[in-house]
Amino acid sequence: MPDASTPALRYLAPAQVAELLGVRVDEVVALILEGRLRGARLGLPAAWRVEEPSIAEYLAEQAEEARRMALWRQADAASFPELWGPPVRLSD
Repeated sequence: MPDASTPALRYLAPAQVAELLGVRVDEVVALILEGRLRGARLGLPAAWRVEEPSIAEYLAEQAEEARRMALWRQADAASFPELWGPPVRLSD
């Protein structure tokens, strides 16, 4: 018997996930197959279902990736020569 203190997992159809994420259903299935969303084939006939908590985890990963890319672009832009001026030549 499941413990009453642990909530039951909720599973969503790929179409529901696609609507939440603003992507196509085939993209959701691709994310499942890539392991970026946790899903399973449930029911008869078997159909993909996505664990609801994995959607929040996926969005958090996407936000972290976007944050890192922004920092990378910021650091890359700071290394442009026009920001530092012409190279300084030291006399021998």
